[in-house]
Amino acid sequence: MLDQELQTQLAAYLQRVTLPLEMVASLNDSESSQQLRQLLQQIDGMSDKISLRLDGDNDRKPSFTLHRTGSTTSLRFAAIPLGHEFTSLVLALLWTGGHPPKVEPEVIEQIEALDGDFNFEIYMSLSCHSCPDVVQALSLMAINNPKVKVTVIDGALFQDEVTQRQVMAVPAVFLNGQEFSSGRSSVEEILAKLDTGAAARDVAKLSAQVPYDVLIVGGGPAGAAAGVYAARKGIRTGIAAERFGGQVNDTMGIENFVSVMETTGPKFAAALEAHVKAYNVNFMNGQRADKLIPATSPGGLIEIRLANGGSLKSKTIILSTGARWRNVNVPGEAEYRNKGVAYCPHCDGPLFKGKRVGVIGGGNSGVEAAIDLAGIVEHVTLIEFDTKLRADAVLVAKLQSLANTTIILNAQTTEITGDGQKMNGLTYKDRTSGEFQHLDMAGVFVQIGLVPNTEWLKGTLELSKHGEIVIDAKGATSLPGVYAAGDATTVPFKQIIIAAGDGAKAALSAFDYLMRLPAVATPAAAARQEAAAEEMATA
Repeated sequence: MLDQELQTQLAAYLQRVTLPLEMVASLNDSESSQQLRQLLQQIDGMSDKISLRLDGDNDRKPSFTLHRTGSTTSLRFAAIPLGHEFTSLVLALLWTGGHPPKVEPEVIEQIEALDGDFNFEIYMSLSCHSCPDVVQALSLMAINNPKVKVTVIDGALFQDEVTQRQVMAVPAVFLNGQEFSSGRSSVEEILAKLDTGAAARDVAKLSAQVPYDVLIVGGGPAGAAAGVYAARKGIRTGIAAERFGGQVNDTMGIENFVSVMETTGPKFAAALEAHVKAYNVNFMNGQRADKLIPATSPGGLIEIRLANGGSLKSKTIILSTGARWRNVNVPGEAEYRNKGVAYCPHCDGPLFKGKRVGVIGGGNSGVEAAIDLAGIVEHVTLIEFDTKLRADAVLVAKLQSLANTTIILNAQTTEITGDGQKMNGLTYKDRTSGEFQHLDMAGVFVQIGLVPNTEWLKGTLELSKHGEIVIDAKGATSLPGVYAAGDATTVPFKQIIIAAGDGAKAALSAFDYLMRLPAVATPAAAARQEAAAEEMATA
């Protein structure tokens, strides 16, 4: 199963295992069971701390459990965890074997304190780059609390189960048999849903913080670059992000960031986070901004109110909230989202194996999605509003060469239909004849661009007609002390490298603004002075 290079890498990782652990496999005569047996036997031979049993009797075959010898924890993989989930397997082995996870101690304490009956099932696909975050979060919880039971299920291996539960988008998480969440989630977000008291504690902790010199809202490439550049100036810097890495997490391949020949979005996002955390930056993940309240006087504090009720204040603000997938906004789209309507072909494509699907959008993203899906599904129909495809010629030629694809131009999608439970088709209007046509299909992937995450700023500062934050050459907005960078702004060409550069520029501009304020101590300086005064008083 594992080539020599992967075997060498895994063997090196497994040297960190310090506590004995056991793998128990439940297998049958299927080809997938034989593949899993081979993988587990390879792992078994890499460490004397790991043992393998092949006498499991779980109904899901193939599958295997991981548990520390003598413990009652329950983590099961109903999958052959390779592809994007190979890292999840490696981490599960390390954590089960006593290697400490790279999370804050209070997170482990919160996991250990959970009391109740938590039986999680997570459906994923090996090509989904959003799934590992959730798989690893739940694995960590299962390994550290025997009351948390987790089964990781590859939807491609258990198609009947996926169909029965109407899972049409991954990651999909069930708790005690009921739908719990869909889409990417961090361990902190999962814990917040389970431990309601944690939310109130988080709000109080946030609101009690000393004001910042620079507060960055958003943690994509622009926000990360702003954080590094601000922190290097020695000023009090904070980053509040709903999801660190932002849209980068949903990008499969990155080959145009200068000096980085090739990487994936999740790897790039992890590198951004590591770089930021190397500096003295107060990092607040899982925080969504809800309102911006301008300063009441020049040089005064600007407030960011958060969706959870918390509040943060700062001398300057850098807005880098990025963008999200644009909706087609037709009847049925919202009703059948994650029930046939999807936005990530890499994540959800395997769930439609052998079925007919559609793609809306004829740019690079849409054509690439159609090409990718054509290798998995029975047939792909690409629907484009314009009279021609807007993708690069080489991509169009590739799509046109595939036998199981159809291209429909000059077509306006008007409705997504379904049976009340899941999508079953799409209606479009022929813009030439005016006639309406209906296509039977199990799923459709919407690929029509991005919309900026700026709704919460309407009426507060100047936005363009497209909802983008209007900025000048220095990244300044229409509000004093408020700067912006990245895909949420009017800067053209939404590229990672441009967002990072503009984030750095915004941080330097914010620092320049602080230097030119009247000679009043910055929040950080005031805090230091107060601490020094208290120390002298008690000397």
